[in-house]
Amino acid sequence: MDLFFIIIAILVVVAIIIFSIYNAIVKEHNAVQRGWADVLTQERQRSRIIPELDRVLQQHQDYEKDLLPKITALRQGINALKDNKIDTKLQNDVDQASQALMKGINVAVEAYPELRASESFAKFMYEITEQEENVGAAVRIFNQNVANFNGCIQSFPNNLVNSFFNKKHTIEVFSDSKAQAEFEYKPKF
Repeated sequence: MDLFFIIIAILVVVAIIIFSIYNAIVKEHNAVQRGWADVLTQERQRSRIIPELDRVLQQHQDYEKDLLPKITALRQGINALKDNKIDTKLQNDVDQASQALMKGINVAVEAYPELRASESFAKFMYEITEQEENVGAAVRIFNQNVANFNGCIQSFPNNLVNSFFNKKHTIEVFSDSKAQAEFEYKPKF
């Protein structure tokens, strides 16, 4: 009778170990899938935000491109007033140009509180950098999850449980062929 209980206890322990290993493999595989979904989410975010930033930046550039010639013409008109004694027509033209320019600037300031394209470029570059960092972080997390999963299904006794029950295959880590081409060093695995 004692031998029977010992055999049952051993079988129960082995079953618990097998279930634990099976569940660990499933958990690691799910982490890989979640990691890849995060990579795709970051890519989707980047693909949505960058065109929008580009559109806003283009609006700023277009406005400033139109504004600079008007300011230059107004400045030339003001300088011409200083050079001439009395020219009421020129004065009237300069006043009208100044008023039109100010109305345009006031409307633009209401629509675009920040009118300096250089700041927009800086913000645009910052946002691109941030999006790139987010994608890079998601890829690093994905690759770590892949490494954990591959290690889990390749180590003993997990490899036995995997070959009988889970039947999961190793997953390749994300790699960038352009970045790899930049390195002369190639590790030998």
